[in-house]
Amino acid sequence: MSIIVLFSTLFLLMIIGVPIAISLGLAGSVVIIFFSNDSLSSVAVKIFETSEHYTLLAIPFFLLAGVFMTTGGVARRLIDFANATVGHIRGGLAIASVLSCMLFAALSGSSPATVAAVGSIAIAGMVRSGYPIEFGTGIITNAGTLGILIPPSVVMVVYAAATEQSVGRLFMAGVVPGALLGLILMVAIYIIARKKNLPALPRATFREWLKAAREAFWGITLMVIILGGIYSGIFTATEAAAVAAVYAFFIAVFVFKDIKLKECPKVLLEAGKLSVMLMFIIANAMLFAHVLTTEQIPQQLTEIVTGMDLKAWEFLIIVNLVLLFAGAFMEPSAIILILAPIVFPIATHLGIDPIHLGIIMVVNMEIGLLTPPIGLNLFVASVITKLPLSHVIRATMPWLTIMLLFLILITYIPEISLALPDFIGQN
Repeated sequence: MSIIVLFSTLFLLMIIGVPIAISLGLAGSVVIIFFSNDSLSSVAVKIFETSEHYTLLAIPFFLLAGVFMTTGGVARRLIDFANATVGHIRGGLAIASVLSCMLFAALSGSSPATVAAVGSIAIAGMVRSGYPIEFGTGIITNAGTLGILIPPSVVMVVYAAATEQSVGRLFMAGVVPGALLGLILMVAIYIIARKKNLPALPRATFREWLKAAREAFWGITLMVIILGGIYSGIFTATEAAAVAAVYAFFIAVFVFKDIKLKECPKVLLEAGKLSVMLMFIIANAMLFAHVLTTEQIPQQLTEIVTGMDLKAWEFLIIVNLVLLFAGAFMEPSAIILILAPIVFPIATHLGIDPIHLGIIMVVNMEIGLLTPPIGLNLFVASVITKLPLSHVIRATMPWLTIMLLFLILITYIPEISLALPDFIGQN
């Protein structure tokens, strides 16, 4: 009975337009009041405990680093470097845009931030060079999803907190899939560019390439500091996030001088707004997950699935379908926090690696960012291009086929995700 009330309340509140965070908190509170042996004070205690979760401390720091990088000129310098590297290839500007998204994703940890930072510069550049605006918009909207697949990733941090897995191992597992998806998009662009005879930039001289690399050096170094520090054991993912925030502040204010010291309070306020919004969702989702656990709903579902005698590959089909549906209506972090506690025990019972499951969920969340009505990347792209949302959706859909094929690859070839962390032995 409690499971029916829990999910009925949640969906009813969402349907009538209550924000997802409040819907999660109210649904959990209703079950605690009427069905649970817990006292009402456990609601406050559980929400407070969320703020003490060490892993989740990485989120505000990564968001702060991302805001410094987005507000400063790091994105422009990365795009210049990408253009100098691959711009001379047929369709090179579009290929460079994907490379720029990959580089910026390794700094920001956020997909909408990647679309906003890279798209605001790259799409305009492509249009000036003769690319259709819809073509450029579709590419950036899809490539921007790499922001949550290439580490560091805020969504991976949330999954690690929800399932008590290693953030470092999750980050390492995202490297090969992120690089593979970027490469697949580049190859697809090249094939289309050859057929449509899209323009190419003049080949950059070595001196020009060296200048662009020197300008991008400080941004690229941040990736080395974050990932190198984690994988070498110098610091944890949470400490890496704090280092990234300080480093991003330093290069934005004192090296590039794109941000003045007096403008820093605005940057801090913007990062604070993003952090509070996301942490409020997480706090209420943690309460929801607490109710799931105390009511033993995951255990009941595990018994049901076990009784159905599903094989692992059949179970993963169901998981993907549920996640794709949820991704069209909810924010990625909320989906992870609601569904991970339910899916995780069943997956481990069926012998599915928890890290592999995490990457599958993240790729599903990437697709969710591209699907209406709630796909965040669609709205961001619409704002920066001033195209109607319907045009952005139409421009994005052809590339979505590639994302779905990529999801099948990631789901059924676990070695893509696990080979690197297993080889390095990242714990």
